Amino acid sequence: MKLIGPFKQLITLRNLPLRGKLSDNQLEIIENGGILIENDLVKKVGDFDVIASEAKASVEIIKIDGEQIALPSFVDSHTHILFGGNRSNDFAMRNAGKSYLQIAEQGGGIWSSVLHTREESKEELLEKLLKRIGFLLNLGISTIEIKSGYGLNVENELKMLRIIKEAQTKTPATLIPTCLAAHLKPKDFNGTNEDYLNYILKEILPKVKEGNLAKRVDIFIEKTVFQPEESRSFLLKAKEMGFEITVHADQFTSGSGRLAAEIGAKSADHLEATIDEDIDFIAKSETVATALPGASLGLGEKFTPARKLLDAGAILAIGSDWNPGSAPMGNLITQASILATFEKLTTAEVLAGITFRAAHALGLNKIGKLEDNYTANFVTFKTDNFQNILYNQGSLKMENLYINGNKI
Repeated sequence: MKLIGPFKQLITLRNLPLRGKLSDNQLEIIENGGILIENDLVKKVGDFDVIASEAKASVEIIKIDGEQIALPSFVDSHTHILFGGNRSNDFAMRNAGKSYLQIAEQGGGIWSSVLHTREESKEELLEKLLKRIGFLLNLGISTIEIKSGYGLNVENELKMLRIIKEAQTKTPATLIPTCLAAHLKPKDFNGTNEDYLNYILKEILPKVKEGNLAKRVDIFIEKTVFQPEESRSFLLKAKEMGFEITVHADQFTSGSGRLAAEIGAKSADHLEATIDEDIDFIAKSETVATALPGASLGLGEKFTPARKLLDAGAILAIGSDWNPGSAPMGNLITQASILATFEKLTTAEVLAGITFRAAHALGLNKIGKLEDNYTANFVTFKTDNFQNILYNQGSLKMENLYINGNKI
């Protein structure tokens, strides 16, 4: 066993509920805190001096230099960080007034990323992915969901998922792969939307399952991509195959967030266009509502109605949506801080949304709190007040990241 501390403040997040609004006075803040770790798990949290005095001689005591605060490390539950190429021209065109369709017609959009990703070698893509994972680790993010979706055929979807699997052997971060072959119908596919979704079900997902490449399936439901009823059928069949499901929902038009909740999706992500009656429906379900402020910033669109969702009792997570097109920033802490400003979220609500509530969206238990028998994943900052993390909107850099109790 080892004891790490003392920390000026230890923010545990334990005893916070999974759903609904939170006030900051619900946060447990342990002054002079210590974390006792055994076998990669939190054994005990509390006053450092008390734990040290009770510790056996075999306990290794690791003293922290200077004033630092500690809290559970962060979870990014929605990213597209495996991609080739660059879409800076999309951003410039969008800011110059071009529409999404106009950009796509001029060679931009998701299809542009598909072509670049197909062209790049496995080695090139792996190197880029590991660099992006390193960027997220340096933000204090220890658990990262990563989608495929820039392959859009058997060969290249499997290539992407195999790269994620290989990346897991080269990083201490926990990577959660998601098959997003239903990102859009590829331009080189000869058939209807329904034909392409059946192609995924018959040709791609069985191989994903056989290779143990992903346990999650996603789809982009939108007027210009896949329609609600064909998406419902696809998702239910994927669920029957044993996959957990998640949905790109209500980004520009409403309706698919409710669909996600109806069919028991783990999460409905985006929800910028969700209407009030669907907010209530989602809030009463077990489906996590995932806000993606990076997409709102990248596209100049409104934010997910996070305040309304929380007030209605929803489980709210916050992800970065880091992707080459609509959300190129990748900085979850900056995005969550900005979302808090516009949606009037408490610090407790934001921290819950990027820790244990985000972990729940990925089907992960025992991650995201500093509590007995939880995984000993935590991040420290050289500051005397944990509020400075969001106050500085991402400019306060982490001091150390611990994964499974080990300093990274």
